[in-house]
Amino acid sequence: MVNDEILVETMGEPDQVEEKLFEDPQCTPDSPQVLTFPDITSAAFKIKTGIIRTPCIKSHLSAITGMDIYLKKDFLQFTGSFKERGACYALMMLSEEQRSYGVISASLGNHALALSYHGHRLGIHVTVVMPIIAPIMKIQLCKQHGAEVIVKGNDMKEAKAHAMSLAQKKGFTYINGYDHPHIISGQGTLGLEIVEQVEDIDAVVVPVGGGGLIAGVALAVKSLHPKIKVIGVESERCNSFTQALEAGKPVSIAIQSTLADGLAVPMVGYNAFETAAPLIDKMVQVKEEWLAIAILRLVELEKCVVEGAGAAGLAAILAGQLDELKGKKVVIPLCGGNIDTTILGRCLERGLAVDGRLVKFSVTVSDRPGGIADLCKLVNKTGVSIKDIMHERAWIASDVFSVQVTVVCETMDKDHANKLRQVLNKNYTRVVFGDTINPNVNGFCN
Repeated sequence: MVNDEILVETMGEPDQVEEKLFEDPQCTPDSPQVLTFPDITSAAFKIKTGIIRTPCIKSHLSAITGMDIYLKKDFLQFTGSFKERGACYALMMLSEEQRSYGVISASLGNHALALSYHGHRLGIHVTVVMPIIAPIMKIQLCKQHGAEVIVKGNDMKEAKAHAMSLAQKKGFTYINGYDHPHIISGQGTLGLEIVEQVEDIDAVVVPVGGGGLIAGVALAVKSLHPKIKVIGVESERCNSFTQALEAGKPVSIAIQSTLADGLAVPMVGYNAFETAAPLIDKMVQVKEEWLAIAILRLVELEKCVVEGAGAAGLAAILAGQLDELKGKKVVIPLCGGNIDTTILGRCLERGLAVDGRLVKFSVTVSDRPGGIADLCKLVNKTGVSIKDIMHERAWIASDVFSVQVTVVCETMDKDHANKLRQVLNKNYTRVVFGDTINPNVNGFCN
């Protein structure tokens, strides 16, 4: 539960949070900054005592994908994401005057956490503005790291407007979470570590939101090994980088809710785009169901709890969108692990459903004694485990001697689920499988 001060910040009509968005001098459309390789090596030297050199090891997923997959586990940073790299470097590069005033930024979570943690470590006051859709867990963690947290705005655009306004009024330095030059340089250190840890890499598959990570990683990797392919992965619900490539410049797009909320940036950064665009070999967009399956696979096979954005690279491979990499050595950064426990449960269930291992069906059976028992016996014979069962009498339209039974059950795989489907269709005339079952429909069809 957030405290009263934070709750007050979230009150008010939408027009009260519409503020003038002041220009960030570090991130302008008219004069974007193209980062260079020395920018990244400088960052690597300065932050080496402040961040964790995370492992990059061969994955059990190699066998099921037909690729030699290595996972760069940057979710093992102290605050759970790669954002610490850029945040640490940006704070270390502040002048004494800037340190005395403090910094501010708008963020949904990971950047805010990274700034809060390293600001506290370096003795720099940090203010973060988070929209009302930000997870409460991340809000509380930022406060625990000593940051001043302001929850304001219905989305990131409104939160950023408020943060920029406060920066102007109070003299704070605004640090853009994906486009500040020092942020991009810091993120590039992940690319340096990858090429030091894995030899003979064929491709690096990088999640893309605002573009800061892929800009830094692509610059580091291509500077040292130009033949390594750099592939970006976006959620199909927010393909802002792909649309920027098509337009030749960053453009604002409408975004939809996605499991990869960390990638849901409506417009990529100007500096990030100018740096990354010439270096990216391919962009792909993944569907929501494959993000869920990727999260599930990482939990089951790698014992890694990773958020949707962090799992995007693996999702593209599992979806068959990068089959040209079969037989190749591929590195995937798992760049964030800050997923709400409630969301994690939903993701795992959705992944199981897409995988054919969690099945829901509705069947009309006799309401005479033994009708539901016969159904359970039939399901049991197939080796399927019933997880939940519900029945409905009042709204069934067939006859008063029937009952509609909705069952959620667990199977071994899709073949097992198909066997269940065949058995039910053979023994009952009204059966429907799926996530949405309308009890008001007059009967069911196969």
